[in-house]
Amino acid sequence: MRIIKYILPFILFLGAWISYQSVGILCWATILFSFLFIPIAELLIPSDEGNLSEADELAAQNNPMYDVVLYMAFFLHLVSLFYFLNQVADPLISVQDRAGRILTAGLLAGIFGINLAHELGHRSKKIEQGMAKILLSTSLYMHFYIEHNRGHHTHVSTPDDPSTSRYRQSVFAFYFQTIPGTYLSAWRINNKILKNQQSGFWSLQNEMLIFHFAQFGLLLSIYSIWGIATLVFFLIAALIGILLLESVNYIEHYGLMRQLNANERYGRVQPEHSWNSNHLLGRVLLFELSRHSDHHYSASRKYQILRHHEGAPQMPTGYPGMLILAMIPPIYFTVMDLQMKKYGVLK
Repeated sequence: MRIIKYILPFILFLGAWISYQSVGILCWATILFSFLFIPIAELLIPSDEGNLSEADELAAQNNPMYDVVLYMAFFLHLVSLFYFLNQVADPLISVQDRAGRILTAGLLAGIFGINLAHELGHRSKKIEQGMAKILLSTSLYMHFYIEHNRGHHTHVSTPDDPSTSRYRQSVFAFYFQTIPGTYLSAWRINNKILKNQQSGFWSLQNEMLIFHFAQFGLLLSIYSIWGIATLVFFLIAALIGILLLESVNYIEHYGLMRQLNANERYGRVQPEHSWNSNHLLGRVLLFELSRHSDHHYSASRKYQILRHHEGAPQMPTGYPGMLILAMIPPIYFTVMDLQMKKYGVLK
């Protein structure tokens, strides 16, 4: 029965289907659900700090239906993207309706194209890793697969991590740090791997090169089948997905830094190095991404068994509400100063 709650994200696919074939306010149904209904509901619904018992955790970990949910979401995301590409350039729809559809596609690109890829990219099965790369291609962010797993999880909450936001850094300034920083970091990691493998740049071992060819092939296919207008609208949706991901990165590690030890090295990542959210709707909508403290503490843990840690700093509301706050830096800074003082991060 615990699996049923993870059907909630599929509401976004339904909303997208409605958006892509409707006009007027219905084109914005998914956006309003995600950034109006969910934030208000999370202010009213208490957060849930409960963890599974040892026996229930073992059962959930070994239950293949949790993986089936992800596979279904993978398939539906690709179907939704095809539907979007097939109709977004329709000359009969208004600018407002097209904007709603593009924003909806961008939301799906962030939640499923990147967030779902994030979950699958941490798996050990090659087929699941391949699914993660396919999903990332729909946001033109395949390099995330390399940098996140080999860079971010190593350097998180240090100045070496482009995905860690600094104290009093606005989300808009953070974009200029993390987007180019993540890309360049992925190349550095990739080139180091090639060097260790004694492989040349023009080789099948060069994942970054393959990613670029794959994404160029996708763009060329979209242009060939649907034309330049659809290609431009796809690029806008992909950019929205990227900005959504990086906004999430911003709130997940804002102002949290690991300290150097006596050996001038950073200690192991602990739960207190990530902002956590136990707000149920946001947790389920993002496949438990908001239990981020445990994810960084134990990156191999599947989404359905992520835990709450008592020592982890907590967000005052769920991810959708926090993303809205982040768009208004003065309010965000004020709210987060209070949270940082509450958890001893800020004296």
